[in-house]
Amino acid sequence: MDPRLRAADTDREHVADLLQRHTAAGRLSLDEYEQRVAGAWQARTVGELAALTADLPADQPNPGAGHRPPVAAIAAGLALVSLVALVSLVVLAGLLALTGTPGWAHMGSMMATMGTMSGCH
Repeated sequence: MDPRLRAADTDREHVADLLQRHTAAGRLSLDEYEQRVAGAWQARTVGELAALTADLPADQPNPGAGHRPPVAAIAAGLALVSLVALVSLVVLAGLLALTGTPGWAHMGSMMATMGTMSGCH
């Protein structure tokens, strides 16, 4: 690409994002980052933008470094849902054992009581 071409706002945003990622990876100090981002927003040409990242590796730092992989996040979510379902079943079984009726049979009276307590009519 011709370095004399005028830069668009999307070009400036892309460079600012790259600079933020390189700062997070420890390649730039906060002062360098602030100076370069200011330069990115003042840049008029693509060449001026390219100069701001010329001394940084071309490969982009991994923005997801340090995060749990998706499989682990899904497994954690499933474990939480399973735990909530198990606790719900234990509570309903306890209500059945204590009252002789399923727990959901008391839902109407519980809601009416809560409505009266909150001032709803």
